[in-house]
Amino acid sequence: MAIPKAPVNRIIKDAGAERVSAEAVDALVAYLEEDAAAISKKAIEYAKIAKRQTVKADDIALAIKNE
Repeated sequence: MAIPKAPVNRIIKDAGAERVSAEAVDALVAYLEEDAAAISKKAIEYAKIAKRQTVKADDIALAIKNE
């Protein structure tokens, strides 16, 4: 996966940081990618249970809710 670093940097700055190190951005990107992968796997399971190949927003929402 590849979450772009610039938007993550903006998120941190929008949260109130004046300056953000590259290592901080990398750490948050790594966390977000891991979390997104776990939620995606759960959402895929929910889609399969519903006998669909398409993962829908409801599957993602359910995966997040049940995390």
